[in-house]
Amino acid sequence: MADNSSSLLDRSRTVAGPGYNRWLVPPAALAIHLAIGQAYAFSVFNKPLGALISGDPAKPAPDDWTPLQIGITFSIAIVLLGLSAAIFGKWLERVGPRKAMLASSLCFGGGFLIASLGVHLHNIWLLYFGYGVVGGIGLGIGYISPVSTLIKWFPDRKGVATGMAIMGFGGGAMIGSPLANNLMTHFKGSAPMGVAPTFIVMGIIYLIFMQFGVWTIRVPADDWKPAGYVPSTEHNDMITTANVSADNAIKTPQFWMLWVVLLCNVTAGIGVLETASPLIQETFSDTAMGAGKGVTAAAAAGFVGLLSLFNLLGRFFWSSASDKLGRKVAYAIYFGLGTIMYALIPTLGHNLQLTLFVAVACVIISMYGGGFATAPAYLSDLFGKYQVGAIHGRLLTAWSTAGVLGPLIVHYLSDSRKAEGFSGAAAYQTVFYTMASLLVVGFISNILVHAVNERYYEKGPVTVEAGAH
Repeated sequence: MADNSSSLLDRSRTVAGPGYNRWLVPPAALAIHLAIGQAYAFSVFNKPLGALISGDPAKPAPDDWTPLQIGITFSIAIVLLGLSAAIFGKWLERVGPRKAMLASSLCFGGGFLIASLGVHLHNIWLLYFGYGVVGGIGLGIGYISPVSTLIKWFPDRKGVATGMAIMGFGGGAMIGSPLANNLMTHFKGSAPMGVAPTFIVMGIIYLIFMQFGVWTIRVPADDWKPAGYVPSTEHNDMITTANVSADNAIKTPQFWMLWVVLLCNVTAGIGVLETASPLIQETFSDTAMGAGKGVTAAAAAGFVGLLSLFNLLGRFFWSSASDKLGRKVAYAIYFGLGTIMYALIPTLGHNLQLTLFVAVACVIISMYGGGFATAPAYLSDLFGKYQVGAIHGRLLTAWSTAGVLGPLIVHYLSDSRKAEGFSGAAAYQTVFYTMASLLVVGFISNILVHAVNERYYEKGPVTVEAGAH
């Protein structure tokens, strides 16, 4: 029962009463993830940020920021996402999702405001600190806070529940990209490239939008269960009814096997996302396809948008399917089918099979998204719901690692091939073969996951509210 003298932000004030409809919780989670998913649209700022002094992206001035300098901003944000999720995971379990979501909204919205000052002063370090560090902390806390809560509300449909929230992160770019473009166009006459005021407006919009999630989120009572719910082990004998703390989880081989699984899945996915636009334009150019028949920059942008859509849909489809298939089988599909498809991409490009090329890329990215959305449910199966948010936070350090490793692999291999004189699909051939090899590693790591040894279980009853003390 809530203590009426406690703060509105306290976990005790968010415990749902009897008869509460749990389907009211996913919209609150979605509000957070749709906002922070803007991070996937950061590339829309790349050219404007590189022309703040010259005013012309095609002719940058000597003091304009380089693409590499600008790209570091996104890398910092992803690194801080994983680190903050790992560091603040136990705090989240203790204080509850409302306080964590509020902290996320303040950091994410505030990061834009600090970044706008960096753009106005043309100070790259303020941009790094604002969008990268402060905004990245908002990303990490915001990413795990609704996921942990949804798993507690939907023990019978973990994949469906986490898919609903995490698909919002995948789809955030579909809102963030046109919003940023329209705002920069609107403000172009009052500020260099319109970037600084765009950051201010977006920071305020996202801060306000996220408040819907902050103030509508509810957590179930510790003894709550869905009507008629009986834990099932039909598809997966690894599903536990016990609980493992976050500190003990990282001592298990299962956690580190899943860490490798996520690392391989994300690194490989970045192989497509990082190269999508130049890859399809260079592979299906006018030279290869015939004059006027090649893929234009506008068509390539449409391809990137299509990949974003499949990233979003895959998060819900595949994680929901994992409720029926089992998490281990789902990941076996991601990696087994993915390996074949990654290895096939260069051949499809070489043979100029554009339709098949696009279709295969879309399926690949749907499984990339599915890997993200299935991970929290996999963790809950193995370790219980006691501190699943904190465990999930620590697992996301694999995403931080992949966020740095993936682009390095892609750019090094493709640049090396281009230096050797290769072009089109051939220039990216080693990228996709390397990513296919990574998926084989992920496949093996997933196969090695088994039930957690009982010595890691918490002794005696535990309560979720006490989860981080």
